Amino acid sequence: MGVVIVFLLVVCLAALLADCGGNQGDAPTREPSSTATAGRPTVAPTPGATAGESTTQLTPTAAVTVPTAGKIAFMSNRDSTWDIYVMNADGSAQTRLTNNPAYDGAPAWSPDGSRIAFNSGRDGNGEVYVMAADGSGQANLTNNPAVDSDPAWSPDGSRIALASKRDGNWDIYVMNADGSGLTNLTNNPANDAYPDWFPDGSRIAFNSDRDGNLEVYVMNADGSGLTRLTDNPASDSVPAWSPDGSRIAFQSDRDGNWDIYVMNADGSGQTNLTNSSPEDLAPAWSR
Repeated sequence: MGVVIVFLLVVCLAALLADCGGNQGDAPTREPSSTATAGRPTVAPTPGATAGESTTQLTPTAAVTVPTAGKIAFMSNRDSTWDIYVMNADGSAQTRLTNNPAYDGAPAWSPDGSRIAFNSGRDGNGEVYVMAADGSGQANLTNNPAVDSDPAWSPDGSRIALASKRDGNWDIYVMNADGSGLTNLTNNPANDAYPDWFPDGSRIAFNSDRDGNLEVYVMNADGSGLTRLTDNPASDSVPAWSPDGSRIAFQSDRDGNWDIYVMNADGSGQTNLTNSSPEDLAPAWSR
């Protein structure tokens, strides 16, 4: 049976940015911009920042994830602040899991559906938190003055990859699921973000601007064997492995607007799937 790619159509989030306040942290976002020069999807100035400041805030990501049990986690500002909710796959039983005046978003289910990792600005900067699937036991896993963002569970649930600015720029890190053993995998002066695990946990795809613009790379789970998969003057970013590991979907503006592309796992066969005038972003594979 073929595997279906679903994608999110993202529109301008300027109004959302104004609503989110300055407590979200300086985290990478999935919304691209032709003016972005930081080597990652865009960040927006924190309201009230003075000229010359580099303070930035997280643009809400629209990612929605579904665990084995068929629940959907999502983020919403329906109660005036960005919080994480869960609902049944048919939209019923919508339940608020976080209730904090700061930003909580970008939920990511553990593979067994028992836990949710997420981004939070409740400690004054972006951190990676985890909680049980019912919202209990909310705990800060990263706890660092720098910004940590975009958690991605390893397929066996034992580790979490993330993006962090704790060394002055965005790098890909990995840690144990309890927050211990944090290790910088990329350790590069460029900006590396949006890790996504190969289905067997042996490799991680991510995007980086280390060669001058955003491209998709892959590396072994220990940071070795770095390989560039895309090579285009435009931006290629936010990679997503297919469930069988044979292909990678990603977003690119190489044809003048943002479209969803797919390529083989070795970077060959890059194909535009959407080829439309609206912006098509943030691909996610069905399981």
